[in-house]
Amino acid sequence: MSLYTKFVASALFPLHERLKGHSSAAALRAMERSQWLPPQELEQLQLRNLRAFLQRIGRDVPYYRELFARLDFDPASLSTLADLQALPLTGKADIRANMDSLRADNAGSLERFSTGGSSGEPLVFYRGKERVSHDVAAKWRATRWWDVDIGDPEIVVWGSPIELGSQDRIRLLRDRLLRTELLSAFEMSNANMLQFTQRLRAFRPRMLFGYPSSLALLADYVSANGYKVDDLGIRVVFVTSERLYDHQRESIERAFGCPVANGYGGRDAGFIAHQCPSGGMHITAEDIVVEIVGEDGRVLPAGERGEIVVTHMRTADFPFLRYRTGDIGTLTRESCPCGRGLPLLAEIDGRTTDFVRAADGTVLHGLALIYVLRELPQVEEFKIIQDSLTQVTVQLVAAPEERALIESTVTEQFRRRLGDALVVQFDYVGSIPRETSGKFRYVVSRLEVGQAAGQAADA
Repeated sequence: MSLYTKFVASALFPLHERLKGHSSAAALRAMERSQWLPPQELEQLQLRNLRAFLQRIGRDVPYYRELFARLDFDPASLSTLADLQALPLTGKADIRANMDSLRADNAGSLERFSTGGSSGEPLVFYRGKERVSHDVAAKWRATRWWDVDIGDPEIVVWGSPIELGSQDRIRLLRDRLLRTELLSAFEMSNANMLQFTQRLRAFRPRMLFGYPSSLALLADYVSANGYKVDDLGIRVVFVTSERLYDHQRESIERAFGCPVANGYGGRDAGFIAHQCPSGGMHITAEDIVVEIVGEDGRVLPAGERGEIVVTHMRTADFPFLRYRTGDIGTLTRESCPCGRGLPLLAEIDGRTTDFVRAADGTVLHGLALIYVLRELPQVEEFKIIQDSLTQVTVQLVAAPEERALIESTVTEQFRRRLGDALVVQFDYVGSIPRETSGKFRYVVSRLEVGQAAGQAADA
């Protein structure tokens, strides 16, 4: 670690957080101790934190005061994590309908946030300083797992309007002091990617951070054009906010000459899990309880795939309790070779809207269709939209002379997977735009709730 990085990580950034009213540094110190606890002790810590959280919201949050009274639920009697199942699941619709009563009586000043609405339903919610402090600490801890730290040179390829709209003088000064540089994921043209490549070579970052799709696109660009960026000293590429596909990981690692660290979380649900160098996706168990539920809403055992439900125990000002993320995943009881006692997510398969359904009811991950198009060299870009059980629209960027071959191949392969009655419509475009947040989605399901995989209440 350089002297400057040490100064930033130990003094400048903690001061920055204190001036914002955040307790991130103290939360980090506690997390760096608790991560090494045996699983049984961590579970007891998690249970104590959960009990305290439920007591707080039962006392201070009107919505939960009324709910706990109606259910005759006493948070003080919580004896196991399974007791949480006595409370109902929470979906986006529940939060929208109860915005005022979900705010704690003593919440004070809260920041208004919103999700990107990639499922078609953006969510507005509020975050307090405690929640933000612990999310920062969780990300900070995971960053240190890879022998990098705040203050090491970092390039961020991101596209959120919140970040891109905040580039005022103070923000620019802060980023310069922290040695963080932002490149826009909205602007991934060849001309811009050449500039990105030149900036990479000049800045020589120790780490990259961004969407898997954007970083894979940049990786493919430098590889295709013979630009060498695997000699810059980049230690790790952090990716988050989208599903990480195997081919993206391979492209990124090959181009930049370093491992990819997958992260899982969101503005709404918080910093849920992060991959360590040994490969484990560690859940931030000190702050978060993860449950996997089936289509009927019942909790599934480890090893079974279902919807990821999150309780964030640092959200007492505006609670996220048994919150349905709309993502599909699996828990495991296995331990990680790294020695941390934090529980693990075995798989994160993506959003419920990343799945497609055949006419006979069979559920398939979107990869079943993605790989059909990825194997066609004539296809430059694509996006798959399932409009109904019998209709799929494929947006394509491809040369006119290749279209007949593409259409016959895709129609045949899609019908094999989704049924002979499937109608495939082709929409040829000059380029395929990203979501308003800057993310890219290969597959979008527009099936009604109840038809879509996972049966998320608000997917």
